[in-house]
Amino acid sequence: MIRPLDNRIIVRPHPAETVLASGIVMLESGAEKPLSGEVIAIGPGRKTETGRDPMQVNVGDRVMYGKYAPQNFEFNGEQLLSMCEMDVLFVME
Repeated sequence: MIRPLDNRIIVRPHPAETVLASGIVMLESGAEKPLSGEVIAIGPGRKTETGRDPMQVNVGDRVMYGKYAPQNFEFNGEQLLSMCEMDVLFVME
């Protein structure tokens, strides 16, 4: 079991896609294209003077993130990503 700290999340990456189910086409020329994955664990939120900021993502959310945002690691033979919640570009619903 993985338990992220503060505002960190753990993501299981999806294979790169050219056209998303929503119809968004990811262009390959120019800037790096964002990547997607499923959130499998979230931290309790960032500490503040009055408590903690609530997390805006939930376990099971499919998210898009930039190529250079996450740190790659292996856990139980599976390649996973760790990143701050602020590195998520958006949640796909």
